[in-house]
Amino acid sequence: MRLLTLALLAAWPLAALAAEQSVDADTGLVTWQTETAGIQVRLTQISPNQARGFYQARGFSPEAADRYAAECVFMTVVRNVGDAPIRHRLADWRYEPAGQPPRAIRSKTQWERLWKQLGVAEAARIAFTWAQFPATQTFAPGDWNQGMTSYSVPRGGAFTLRFVWRADGKQHSGKLEQVRCADENA
Repeated sequence: MRLLTLALLAAWPLAALAAEQSVDADTGLVTWQTETAGIQVRLTQISPNQARGFYQARGFSPEAADRYAAECVFMTVVRNVGDAPIRHRLADWRYEPAGQPPRAIRSKTQWERLWKQLGVAEAARIAFTWAQFPATQTFAPGDWNQGMTSYSVPRGGAFTLRFVWRADGKQHSGKLEQVRCADENA
C-alpha cells in the first residue's frame, strides 16, 4: 500500500501539469490549457488572417498588420483558480521553439518601438497595447484576464511555454508543451 501511495504522490505533479487540447469545430483552431497550483493558463491560436483583420480594423496599415500576423499569435487567458492572490510578470515567461534555447516574449515596449519605426498612428498603437496580455497583474481568487501574446515561431511550428507566477510568497512555474502555431491557411 505504501508503494502505491508513493507512486500516486510522485505522479501527481505530472498529472496536474497535463495540458488539455481542444479544437474549435468551426475554425479548426486549437486551444491548449493547463491548471496547476491555483493557476489556469490557456492559449488559443489566432490565425494570421484574424490578426491582420483585427489590427487593420484598428488603423494599422496592411504592412504593419502583416508584420504582427507573421508572428505566432495566441489569445492568452490566465485565471486564478486557487485560494490565494497570484501575481505574474510576463517578462519571466519563456518559450522554447523545438530544438532552440528559451526566449523571452516580446514586450509591449519592444513592439511600440517597432510600430513607431513603421509609422503606425498613435490611436492604432494604443489599441495594440490594450489588446496585448498585461505585462504584470495580480489576480485575486476567481479573477482572470486575457490578451494576445506572440511568439517568433514558424507557421505550424511547435514550442513549449514556461509560465511563472508568485503566490503565498513563493515562485511557481508550469508549462504547456507541444503548442503549435496556426498554419497560414487556418
